[in-house]
Amino acid sequence: MIYLHDIDPVAFSLGPIKVHWYGIMYLLGFAAAWWLGRVRIRAGRLPGVDMNGFSDLLFYSMLGVVLGGRIGYMLFYASAEWLANPMILLRVWEGGMSFHGGLLGVLIAGWWWTRKHRLHFFDTIDFVAPLVPLGLGFGRLGNFIGGELFGKFTHAGWGVIFPHAPLKDVPAGLPSMQQLMSAAQIQQDYAAGLLNQYARHPSQLYEALLEGLVMFVVLWLYSRTPRPRYAVSGLFALLYGSFRFLVEFVRMPDNGVYVAFDWLTRGQILSLPLIGLGLVLLALSRRAPVLQPAVAGEKA
Repeated sequence: MIYLHDIDPVAFSLGPIKVHWYGIMYLLGFAAAWWLGRVRIRAGRLPGVDMNGFSDLLFYSMLGVVLGGRIGYMLFYASAEWLANPMILLRVWEGGMSFHGGLLGVLIAGWWWTRKHRLHFFDTIDFVAPLVPLGLGFGRLGNFIGGELFGKFTHAGWGVIFPHAPLKDVPAGLPSMQQLMSAAQIQQDYAAGLLNQYARHPSQLYEALLEGLVMFVVLWLYSRTPRPRYAVSGLFALLYGSFRFLVEFVRMPDNGVYVAFDWLTRGQILSLPLIGLGLVLLALSRRAPVLQPAVAGEKA
């Protein structure tokens, strides 16, 4: 089935203020992390930490996600634009967040919080890891709604037509979508099946499924029973790195540029260290202690 992407990225307006779906997806991700984290605190998954301590951890992590994600995106994918206009860093409502930058931001925030509470760093990260995938899934849905980070052309009988996609990879002989007469003409040609050759892989939805739903189910079920230190973090890193590396084969490379071999993308290069880290952490977990649950002192 071929679908024409025609979603307004603005959910609603409050006078001059426009609320974007992308921002709403982030709020949903944070809300999910808050609710799931409370469940894990009540189950004693981070001994010695009460709800107030968890609230601080979530707050620092939220800052790490937003600041790290935005700075990482500008540094990894749009450094030239950032140097030309430093204030573009603040325009987060337009999209443009890097998972790898956000991950570094969360790790720094977790390290800072862990020092304050005198815990083992990886006990904290093992606690946080199952809270993250739903937020990743919501973020990818935000990418889809905003019509960004789309996939390559597909002839598999399904796909999504993104009218505002850039023209770098349009097959020779095809007019660009922007060269079509009007939005009404696009709708007419779509209804007649004339735009099917513009269909792309909805790679944002592939990632929402794998990085969001699948990772959440696996990590949540895996972490419901006590696991050795490093194991949950290692599984998170291995799953994300592997899923991201695979989806990159059907996703357009960032800025339309391959790093090497006409297929290797920057996203894949950044995912390889995660795969390696995941394997190392899982190996370390085989000889690591198991953190036993203990009911937190405060329950609400």
